[in-house]
Amino acid sequence: MVRVFIAVDVEEPLLVSRLSRLIDAVASTGVPLKAVEPENLHITIRFIGEVPEGLAGEIAREVIGRLEFPEFEVELRGLGAFPGPYRPRVVWVGVSEGAEWLSKIRGQVEEGLRRLGVPPERGGKEFHPHVTLARVKGSRNIQALARLIAEYGDYTVGRMRVASVRLKKSTLTPRGPIYETLAEARARSP
Repeated sequence: MVRVFIAVDVEEPLLVSRLSRLIDAVASTGVPLKAVEPENLHITIRFIGEVPEGLAGEIAREVIGRLEFPEFEVELRGLGAFPGPYRPRVVWVGVSEGAEWLSKIRGQVEEGLRRLGVPPERGGKEFHPHVTLARVKGSRNIQALARLIAEYGDYTVGRMRVASVRLKKSTLTPRGPIYETLAEARARSP
């Protein structure tokens, strides 16, 4: 079995640096959390979970191999939390521009996964493209975190070009997950 998800990696050094500073600001509130490593920052298109290795290969061929999208830009903007700032489980930065293309890609992914018999995500959540910064592990200092979220609610991290979508393997370790790219779809030329 392999644990897989489909994502757009955040690799632009300036954005990684700004997101890392935001993670430091979140950590400085004193809220117990597990921060995302800078090399693991990404926009999740679809978390799939544990699947047999053979199915991961089929997803690479039949889903990633069939994605069609142009190169486009996204703007990362606004600090937030799921399900909300006073009950945060995940702290994130949103996508203010380019979300419509991410949604179209998500639609293609869902269609391909359905053809392969992969069940839809639990809870049928609406798709909100974002970059996860940290997972909150307790309720200490939540007020300080809520103030920071309000303060950075409209903060613009920056823009990046999306030229590829990747099928990623996630190996969980005591030090955090290790991600590996299994397959990649490149943007088509205009």
